[in-house]
Amino acid sequence: MPVTVLFAAKSERWEEYEAPLRTALAEKGVTADLVTEAAPETVDYIVYAPNSGLDDFRPYTRLKAVLNLWAGVEDVVGNPTLRVPLARMVDDEGLTQGMVEWVTGHVLRHHLGMDRHILGQDGLWRTGAPPLAFDRRVTILGLGALGAACGQALARLGFPVTGWSRSPKQVEGIDCLAGPEGLDAALARADILVLLLPLTPETDTLMDAARLAQLPRGAVLINPGRGALIEDEALIAALDADHLAHATLDVFREEPLPPEHPFWPHPKITVTPHIASETRAPSAARVIAENIRRAEAGAPMLHLVDREKGY
Repeated sequence: MPVTVLFAAKSERWEEYEAPLRTALAEKGVTADLVTEAAPETVDYIVYAPNSGLDDFRPYTRLKAVLNLWAGVEDVVGNPTLRVPLARMVDDEGLTQGMVEWVTGHVLRHHLGMDRHILGQDGLWRTGAPPLAFDRRVTILGLGALGAACGQALARLGFPVTGWSRSPKQVEGIDCLAGPEGLDAALARADILVLLLPLTPETDTLMDAARLAQLPRGAVLINPGRGALIEDEALIAALDADHLAHATLDVFREEPLPPEHPFWPHPKITVTPHIASETRAPSAARVIAENIRRAEAGAPMLHLVDREKGY
């Protein structure tokens, strides 16, 4: 008997995902009715985007799991009507590769001082080569799949990489720290700081004025993680005081970032429109299909969210 898989996301996403999902489910041997509308009591799985408008899961009495299309689950994990397993989008090679490319590109941009030459085409001969990678310390806050992959890519380029996570982890090529004392040490050695933490009550506004002050003078902050990890006003103050040299931001508390927001005109802030990475339909479809295959076979599902941790 086929399982019913409801695709609950924006309509334009259906056009992008329909064929890859059908292909991936077939390749995994899952017989499924893949639909965008169904009687709630007939639905076995929901492929879900938090901006879909679906926020009451109580009518879905046969539901076995919700498969999030995004890596972030902060908009759904606290939903009291969701009582079935919730899986994050992890190990999507497209999502990971996109983040690695964006983070590596912007770390290298700041490391090499590329803005100085790209924007300084004014006839002045600006001398002075940048330091080599092994003289520029990079810290990554967040050692999940994305943080670990970015850290290892930078380590392969020769950067000394420190990674921090709430609980202890070991990642080859990265000096891994954990806990409050580990956070202090990780910030103190961050010539370039990359934020790739999930948004939870513990990480909301993690980078406030006190923690920004722990960064070395002249440090650069890069945030492709979650906008609410940073206290906006404190970041602007740290830049205006020349404690931080620059901030490159891809995520924001409000998106799209309003035209009147002070980040836009600030000379030490680069705004990119949440393009660091995104879920790619072909690779994400394979992750979703594998989880449905596992659930139907009675095997443990992958990438399940810990409700207490929030990710």
